[in-house]
Amino acid sequence: MFDPALFLAFIAAATLLTITPGVDTAMVLRSAATEGPRSALFAGIGISIGCLIWAGAVSLGLGALLQASELAYTILKWAGAAYLVWLGLKMLIKPRTTWADQDTPGAKGFAAMRAGFFTNITNPKIGVFYVTFLPQFIPHGVNVTLYSFFLALVHIALSVVWFAALTAATIPLGRALRRPNVIKTLDRVTGGLFIAFGLRLATSRA
Repeated sequence: MFDPALFLAFIAAATLLTITPGVDTAMVLRSAATEGPRSALFAGIGISIGCLIWAGAVSLGLGALLQASELAYTILKWAGAAYLVWLGLKMLIKPRTTWADQDTPGAKGFAAMRAGFFTNITNPKIGVFYVTFLPQFIPHGVNVTLYSFFLALVHIALSVVWFAALTAATIPLGRALRRPNVIKTLDRVTGGLFIAFGLRLATSRA
């Protein structure tokens, strides 16, 4: 049976976790600051698709497998860590000095979406997070699979709202963020963050 108090507790906890700085936030903020709102939107869509796939996989048991199988978790963990470090090194070694080419918005939007998707889908901590966090907020008497998927959808919706707020915050700063030295600095800072997130993922445990 639906428990309003438990659901509100989940909203509060999920909101705090959503706004806690992480690789997804860094990806959207960097896209918004250096490429504009459209790229940030596509990056957020890619991240949301990744979360949606994780939510479905957890409902089907993959999250439990990652938690129980050290080998499965390790393989996916190292793949995700390698991808983050690779992205970070690219930004550190060859930071941009101009915004993305606006003549090909479709291609740039797809690239941002692809980057957002892969940073999320290669992070096994998302699956483990869903399988360990969501059960705490599932009331008695409901279909566990369907309700856990519903809670994951709520978390994704909260993330979308957070990404939109980050993107909106960068719009008034658009002119300043177009400066070559600012773009270069943002790329290097984000690159450093991605490397740090990758190393933290590589050394984490399920």
